[in-house]
Amino acid sequence: MSEDPTQRGRQRWVQAVGSSPVASLTITKLAWVAEHEPANAERIAAICLPHDWLSWRIAGHGPQSSQPPAGVGLDALCTDRSDASGTGYFDSTTNSYRRDLLAHALPAHISQEAVLPRVLGPYEVAATADPAIAGADVPGGCIIAPGGGDNAMAALGLSMQVGDVSISLGTSGVAAAVSPVPAFDMSAAVTGFADATGHWLPLACTLNGSRILDAGRAALGVDYDGLAQLASQSTPGAAGVTLIPYFDGERTPNRPDAHAQLEGMTLANTQREHLARAFVEGLLCSQRDCLELLKQLGTDIKRVLLVGGGAKSEAVRAYAPSILGIDIELPRIDEYVAIGAARQAAWALSDRAEPPSWPVDIETTLTAPPTPEVYEQYVRWRG
Repeated sequence: MSEDPTQRGRQRWVQAVGSSPVASLTITKLAWVAEHEPANAERIAAICLPHDWLSWRIAGHGPQSSQPPAGVGLDALCTDRSDASGTGYFDSTTNSYRRDLLAHALPAHISQEAVLPRVLGPYEVAATADPAIAGADVPGGCIIAPGGGDNAMAALGLSMQVGDVSISLGTSGVAAAVSPVPAFDMSAAVTGFADATGHWLPLACTLNGSRILDAGRAALGVDYDGLAQLASQSTPGAAGVTLIPYFDGERTPNRPDAHAQLEGMTLANTQREHLARAFVEGLLCSQRDCLELLKQLGTDIKRVLLVGGGAKSEAVRAYAPSILGIDIELPRIDEYVAIGAARQAAWALSDRAEPPSWPVDIETTLTAPPTPEVYEQYVRWRG
């Protein structure tokens, strides 16, 4: 364990709940409120996430006027394991809250007395909707499923199994793996979330995703097809040019003040086709970093699925299997978070121990000879 007190504290937090208290977790936001708006912190009666609040309101709870009667149903708040695991004070291995950790963010009496949502099982019914809000014409009423975080719902929508990894290329880049055991990354690069099935979803996220391609298009004055055409005129490794694509800082690795760098340029290789190739390879190498982090945690990667807007790029499709070092399955472009929510609803209605089998339309499997030298070149410049 690290000798640095700050790093040692982060590692102890990871051991407790699976994730380091980074800015995206609920607990760090609560700490900000306590520090900057102490009067509001003192007024906290319950702590929940947006989807918890929405389910609670649809079930008919909450204030009915500007002067609500005493008791608005706070004890009816509920959540799911995936969103609870993103709070920074929930232990997904025991399915229990850590109020002792919450006390580091809020005044002691608030951390002990505030209502925290009941954590539901993967297909447990949360409540029945208030018919004045939803489901008035549904016999027996409209039930409310547990819900979940976006990445957990996407994994459910993709019907991911243990050994599957999804790489989602949107504004950010996310590599998420379904694991039968919790993940504890002492480097704090991988967050140990729970999934929506009772397993876990260790996840590595980059701030810079498909925007890297947008930056390449802007720099070279081409559209996506033009970027792919230019890149195809280069060779693996872009003739020695490497892009470290940390345009707005980076989360994985944790370099918040970093900027993008073009390395290895010479008079001989500073050409448009090599620059185009470097942009595409930079994006894919940053996702290879995420895969390597998952592997270091013991994740058994049997299958990789590529989704998100960036997966539409012909250049990404052409070079992903060779740079990531594995064949890539390309599901049909679709709204897999929404599909996951629908699959969860069907599961809650079935009341069976396993989710219903929903086939995923795999558009194609991308294959290419591996080019390990590209990632090795990237790692040398990344440091």
